[in-house]
Amino acid sequence: MANKQIKIKLTRSLIGASEAQRKVVAALGLTKKDQIVEHYDSPTIMGMVNKVSHLLQVVE
Repeated sequence: MANKQIKIKLTRSLIGASEAQRKVVAALGLTKKDQIVEHYDSPTIMGMVNKVSHLLQVVE
């Protein structure tokens, strides 16, 4: 079973976000607004996405 890849887009600015939220976004590889990165759909990645879901959008 091959792992499916998901695209994650940073839709909101990190201005006003807590330090913990900034670290999660940075760990996902996102640095700028409207940037898109691809990750495998794993429980770890999805947990990180859920932690900062108000800043992100799962594109695909």
